[in-house]
Order: sequence, then structure tokens, then C-alpha cells
Amino acid sequence: MPKEAFSHVTFWVFDLDNTLYPPRARLFDQIEQRMTAYVMRSLGVDQARANHLRQHYWQTYGTTLAGLMHEHDVDPLPYLDEVHQISLSHLEPDSALAAAITALPGRKIVYTNGSAPYARRVLEARGLDGLFDAVYGVENAGFIPKPQPDAFRKIFEADGLDPTRAAMFEDDPRNLAAPHAMGMRTVHVAPAPHQAEHIHHHTDDLADFLTRLR
Repeated sequence: MPKEAFSHVTFWVFDLDNTLYPPRARLFDQIEQRMTAYVMRSLGVDQARANHLRQHYWQTYGTTLAGLMHEHDVDPLPYLDEVHQISLSHLEPDSALAAAITALPGRKIVYTNGSAPYARRVLEARGLDGLFDAVYGVENAGFIPKPQPDAFRKIFEADGLDPTRAAMFEDDPRNLAAPHAMGMRTVHVAPAPHQAEHIHHHTDDLADFLTRLR
């Protein structure tokens, strides 16, 4: 992987969950349990139906929240607060990743389909707080989630980011399609690669990947 492929990059965009911490942390196990409980209570359905709807809305709308808002007019703020009240006690600081991110030239941001307050909690637990110029959550995109192109446009326009000089790091392959179409360099961060035309690079070790760009 030639570092020259990133020589033009001055904007670095990082997803949060399963990107800035490893999937083995399994934070989403906790989040999904809280999502299911929220759906059960809000819609008055049993656990099996709530699990089905949670997954269906994620596949159809990009996030469970987007489906709840579109089909049931659910208030997003209480939902975001409740589902992200999880324990981060088993997350560990990653000094190698912190050093690699610090060394990147230019502007660095986090953009997640979760909430910005939750993202800041995770960054602190990982020893990555203070390294980013901005942290954006789904609320900053008007609750429009990735992978919808409008979500990226809202965030990037608000940030003043030039996609043709940017790179996107993301664990969900769906969420790299719009950045690719906008002219960004795309990096899939996951244990196994996903072959698609809109993915330029893959890594299962973000710290090592970023270090090799220096």
C-alpha cells in the first residue's frame, strides 16, 4: 500500500464503533440490548418482534433510530441518550493508535451514527480524547444516518471539509460508498476484507495502517 495514495489527504474522517476500538470489545452487544428494550417499550411489542424491527430498520434505513423516526415518529434525543448508557469499563487506552492519529497531517474528525456525547466517552476511554478537531454524531446531520449521501454532505459542509482531499475510515462497507462517490480515499477497517469498487484499502489494524502512511 503506497503512502503516496494518501499524499493529498489533509482531512481525516474516522467512524467510531468498531473502528476506533476493536470489534472484540463488543460494545454493540450492550447497545443492541438497550435498543431492543427501547423498541419493546415504545412500540408495545415482545422481544422477538423488537429484535426483528431493530435489525429490519438498520438494514432498511441505515440505523434503527431512522426507522423508528420514519415509521413511528419516535423522539430521537431520549432514544440516543438511553441506548448509549453502556459500560465502557473494559475499553483500554491505545497508545499506538493515539500516536498514529497525532502524527497525521491536517484536520482530524470523528463522525458516527451514534451520538456525539457517547463518542466523546469512548474516545476518553481509549485515550484518544483531545486528538480530534471535531466530533460529530447523527444529531449533527439532522438525524439523517450514514450511509445516506445527505448525511455526509451535511457533516462535511458544516466542517468545511473538502472530500477530494479527504480519507474515510469505517467498519461498515455500506458507509464507504457515498464518501467514495464524493472523491474520498476509502479504508475499510475490519477483521476481514470486503471486496467492492468503492473500497480502496482494507486493514485489520488501524494503528499499523496509519503508521505506515508516515
